[in-house]
Amino acid sequence: MASEKNQKLPVFNTLEKEEESDHDKKVSSSSAMTKKGAYAAISYMVSAVLLVMFNKAALSSYKFPCANVITLVQMASSLALLYVMKRWKIISFTAEPQSNTDNPGTLVPLKTLVHTLPLAISYLFYMLVTMESVRAINVPMYSTLRRTTVAFTMIVEYLLTGSKHSYPVVGSVGMILLGAFFAGARDLSFDAYGYSVVFVANICTAIYLASIARIGKSSGLNTFGLMWSNGHLPLNPSDDNDDNSSDAANLGD
Repeated sequence: MASEKNQKLPVFNTLEKEEESDHDKKVSSSSAMTKKGAYAAISYMVSAVLLVMFNKAALSSYKFPCANVITLVQMASSLALLYVMKRWKIISFTAEPQSNTDNPGTLVPLKTLVHTLPLAISYLFYMLVTMESVRAINVPMYSTLRRTTVAFTMIVEYLLTGSKHSYPVVGSVGMILLGAFFAGARDLSFDAYGYSVVFVANICTAIYLASIARIGKSSGLNTFGLMWSNGHLPLNPSDDNDDNSSDAANLGD
C-alpha cells in the first residue's frame, strides 16, 4: 500500500504544477491585456485633449467661421486613414472576416450601411453639436460640463432599455454632477447659450452611445467598421448642400 501511495504522489504533484502554470499564464495574459488597455486609454486621452484644443483655437482664437468644414475635414482624414489601414490588412471592419460585399467601394456591405444609418445620423448630430459647444464655451468649463454626459447616458439607457445601475454607481455620478454644479456656480464667464449647447451635446452623445449598444452590436461591425460607416453620411455629396455652400461662401469671404 505504501508503494502504491508513493507511486500516486508524483502524479498529483504533476497535476498541481500544471494547474499552477495554467493559472500563471492566465494571470500574465490578463496583465498584458491590462497594459494594452492602459496604453489605449492614455492614447485616447491625449488625442481627445489635443482635438479639443485644436478645435477651440481654430474657432475662437483664429476666428475660423466654418465649424462644418472642420468636422468634414476631420471625418475625411479618419476615413482615409481607415481605408489605408484596411487595404494594408492592419485592421478589419468586422468581427469575422467577410470576403464578399455588396458595395466593394465602401469595404462594408450595402445592407450593413443601411442598417447602421440611424447610428450614422446620431453620430452626425453628435459631431456638429459638439463642435458648436466647443466654440460657445471656454475649455475648462467645456471639460467640466462634458463629464455629466454619463448621467444623460444612464437616463437614455433607462428610457430605451429599462436598464438600472447600482446605488454606488448612481452615487458616483451624483458626485460628478455636484462637482459640475459648483464649478459652474464659480464660473465668472457664465454663458447661458454656451451651457445649453454643451448639455444638448451631452444628450446627442448619450443617444449616440445608446445607438451603438442597440445597433452596433447587431451590425456585426467592430469599432473600425462603425467609424467607417458613420463617416459616409456627412461626406455624402447629396447631404447638407446648403450648409456646405454657405460655408464655402464664408471661406471665400
